[in-house]
Amino acid sequence: MADKIRIGIIGVGQIGTAHLRQYAEIPEAEVVAVADLFPERLERAGSSFGVRHRYTDYRDLLRRDDIDAVDVCVHNNKHAPLTIAALEAGKHVYCEKPMAGTYRDAEDMYLAAQKAGRKLSIQMNTVFSLETRAAKRIIDDGHLGEIYYARSFGYRRRGRPFVDGYGTANFVDKSICAGGALFDMGIYHLAQILHLIGNPAVLTVTGATHQRLAMYEERRAFSNYGVEEMGLGWVRLAGGISFDIEETWAVHHDGSEASKVLGAQGGLKLSPLTFFSSLSDMPMSSTFDLQGSDTRWRSCFPEVAWYDSSQKHWVGALLGRVPLWPCAEYALNAALISEGIFMSAARGCEVSAETIKAESVSTAIDPFTPEKVWS
Repeated sequence: MADKIRIGIIGVGQIGTAHLRQYAEIPEAEVVAVADLFPERLERAGSSFGVRHRYTDYRDLLRRDDIDAVDVCVHNNKHAPLTIAALEAGKHVYCEKPMAGTYRDAEDMYLAAQKAGRKLSIQMNTVFSLETRAAKRIIDDGHLGEIYYARSFGYRRRGRPFVDGYGTANFVDKSICAGGALFDMGIYHLAQILHLIGNPAVLTVTGATHQRLAMYEERRAFSNYGVEEMGLGWVRLAGGISFDIEETWAVHHDGSEASKVLGAQGGLKLSPLTFFSSLSDMPMSSTFDLQGSDTRWRSCFPEVAWYDSSQKHWVGALLGRVPLWPCAEYALNAALISEGIFMSAARGCEVSAETIKAESVSTAIDPFTPEKVWS
């Protein structure tokens, strides 16, 4: 059994640097090469994390025969071409969320992994949070009974990338990022819920999107801002489950709601993790000692450590220490829901999963497309 996974990272901007930082904390991971269009990013990443091999052409990185896996950390509409190229080069691939700009591109990635016989995973940190792992135990042990409703919720009071001062213009230019709040934040909460309820098939989607709050006009113009700051959805899932979605980058509210899962015997609020049920004919609300439980699980079940984070789990799965959780399948279903919301919003009506799949088109762009740089 191998004791280390050798990794190449494509894209070492804000997100890629965060991935480098996390790999540095995983002894079983070694980043041997990085690629980026900007030489100054390569120099910074290489010198900060001790990566000697640096390329401005990602294809040079893919030609290396000493790389087991590639980590794709570029903007959304570049995910599919880079991921597929890496899979075809014989590498396993870990890709940033969302999976791609459209369902069509996401499915192409998924099928390419199957054809190549390589593993594909998508960065889903919420799936690996302590709250989510505890909630999954409660659900799998049957304490909710038959699940019939779930809610996915994400909130920022005022946190739109670039126009509110965080991130780059590429996060809000639709030709590059494909979506706004639903892709930046929503994928995390969608995947979290899909993981908890068993990733049921999508039947229909109704959605709406909004971009209403004021922003700095100079930054709007420079960034070509064209994405939603609020995404709303109502989804019918297989098994009679209703699923509603609210994601906001900017809103005049306090964010007091939370994601939740409801069943016939009990319900869960995810933040903070709270269990609702009835005991001796009395409504009951319960909280948990998550830290104490986690300490005990780590002592008694060493494999638990491989679920500390999305990246650590990925490395552990490649080493054969734990089975790979199906984050690519969650991301593919989330891509179907997200595109359904956009499609429904544009048409003003409910759309079926079959319609979304049939009418989704690729928005993938050349990986060498330059980024906007604000000066």
